[in-house]
Amino acid sequence: MKDAIEDQLRQIKQTVPKTENVAALNEQVWQLKGILARSKRVVFLGGAGTSTESGIPDFRSSDGVFTAMKQFGHTPEVLLSHTFFETHPEEFFEYYRAYLLHPKAQPNDAHRALARLEAEGKLSAVITQNIDGLHQKAGSKNVLELHGSVFRNHCVNCNRAYTLDEVVKKSVVPRCYCGGVIKPDVVLYEEALNEQTWRAAMTQIHRADTLIVGGTSLLVYPAAGLVDYFQGSNLVVINLGKTSKDACATLAISAPIGKVLRDAVLSAKTA
Repeated sequence: MKDAIEDQLRQIKQTVPKTENVAALNEQVWQLKGILARSKRVVFLGGAGTSTESGIPDFRSSDGVFTAMKQFGHTPEVLLSHTFFETHPEEFFEYYRAYLLHPKAQPNDAHRALARLEAEGKLSAVITQNIDGLHQKAGSKNVLELHGSVFRNHCVNCNRAYTLDEVVKKSVVPRCYCGGVIKPDVVLYEEALNEQTWRAAMTQIHRADTLIVGGTSLLVYPAAGLVDYFQGSNLVVINLGKTSKDACATLAISAPIGKVLRDAVLSAKTA
């Protein structure tokens, strides 16, 4: 009995953040508040980690899209390729519906904080690799979606537009009234990014005085290469894991992005 109680106490102790870690994080949040207060053109570049606190698994998590390899026998790079979409539409949409659609997901504190910064005139643009539309749902207006959005769909034959609700209500392989397959407006493997969106993202980052990189390990290219266009004063990285830009960042915070941005932006206190 004594051993069991001691084991429980050890487990509880492990889940409680160390005092010095909490103090260090609070200091970093305070520094971020100061940076934001001095900034005039903030741009946010985000990845999958921005949405994990909304219940959307990232690509490589235990319940993320990589788990499909066991069920479908292919890697996500194959399942989400343009070739697979054309040659195996049933398997493509079965996988797409199961792992990439999260219509009930709601914005978290990170999305809300960024929308607040934009409303206050601080944030010029959100550049996201996500396709979930949560930034817009939180209230952000200027959102550049590098990889497209599940909420936009079109017929590959006649180009008729369809909403996500319309696609979900259709059979496994959604088809247009003309008989063509309805394709989600997301960038698949083997497809190029939208040139207009890419150029707009480059321009926004080049003009920014502060760039916040959040919820991304900066391993996915070409999106990760956008950081190289930043010439401003403050590069802030917020990610649970290490990134290739931590060493050159003005501020690198290893903590959940929702908590960091909530404390730095949504909190009543200012720097």
